[in-house]
Amino acid sequence: MIHSLFLINCSGDIFLEKHWKSVVSQSVCDYFFEAQEKAADVENVPPVISTPHHYLISIYRDKLFFVSVIQTEVPPLFVIEFLHRVADTFQDYFGSSNVGDTLPTGQLSNIPWRRAGVKYTNNEAYFDVIEEIDAIIDKSGSTVFAEIQGVIDACIKLSGMPDLSLSFMNPRLLDDVSFHPCIRFKRWESERVLSFIPPDGNFRLISYRVSSQNLVAIPVYVKHNISFKENSSCGRFDITIGPKQNMGKTIEGITVTVHMPKVVLNMNLTPTQGSYTFDPVTKVLTWDVGKITPQKLPSLKGLVNLQSGAPKPEENPSLNIQFKIQQLAISGLKVNRLDMYGEKYKPFKGVKYVTKAGKFQVRT
Repeated sequence: MIHSLFLINCSGDIFLEKHWKSVVSQSVCDYFFEAQEKAADVENVPPVISTPHHYLISIYRDKLFFVSVIQTEVPPLFVIEFLHRVADTFQDYFGSSNVGDTLPTGQLSNIPWRRAGVKYTNNEAYFDVIEEIDAIIDKSGSTVFAEIQGVIDACIKLSGMPDLSLSFMNPRLLDDVSFHPCIRFKRWESERVLSFIPPDGNFRLISYRVSSQNLVAIPVYVKHNISFKENSSCGRFDITIGPKQNMGKTIEGITVTVHMPKVVLNMNLTPTQGSYTFDPVTKVLTWDVGKITPQKLPSLKGLVNLQSGAPKPEENPSLNIQFKIQQLAISGLKVNRLDMYGEKYKPFKGVKYVTKAGKFQVRT
């Protein structure tokens, strides 16, 4: 019923949070802070606040707000009673709350994820957009399943207390977005802009999915002919790999791994590119292809030696493929611009894109 619980002092500092299911970003409390600003007194903050995706139900006890996050409609009095029980428990354990309106001296900044007085000679803000494709391709080359898992990792070395806004060319692509607590969730909901005061150093800004199969481009294709003859001690292995929807970028770091049937004794293959190994104990074939040049597509062909008299394998093996594409987010996500407010210097800014294979399987 209750998804998350936040404890907030009168100054608006979230100093304790508890999540019972998945983590809800602190940004959801922006709706509560807005209601708090409109209220003439702390006692007048509405106990129930409706947001586009949640209900915020809160009580005020001993200079503290207990704010619960609910995803479905529930009887508010039931939740309020529960919050009073939580507050009673706190009082039993810690006595009457002595939480002040200002942060203790050990806390150097009102922004809990950023220290005050940060200074750099070179001010830099870099973002890495990293996407992984999970896909299952059937023997005819049709896509059975495809999904992109993406993250944006940041490396921020900026002096002072910068306020950043990161906008995208096509933010509607993104599903199921998880945010770093620094992001103002309300701004994202209304404008699809990431607005935040960043932590200092390296951190994960967001993670996301692109799950609409018609939006997931498959960057490689495989032509395959793997066959085993009945009552024969040999079989045929022939695969060719090529670029498909790669937006003109080079596909590199390609590795093909195949778990061959147990009746396979050995393999005598010839690669037109790269090198291969076959482990006769684990029956794993690994072909290290490298990168694809469209003028001459890499292939691996040859014979498969089977145990004499053993029955034909019931099904063909699947191909597991790894690859990497630099300077491309396969979803089509592109950063439009990064704006900085609150500081007067001009920082160095940069964005890198990379696409990698996650669980990418081709059935044969």
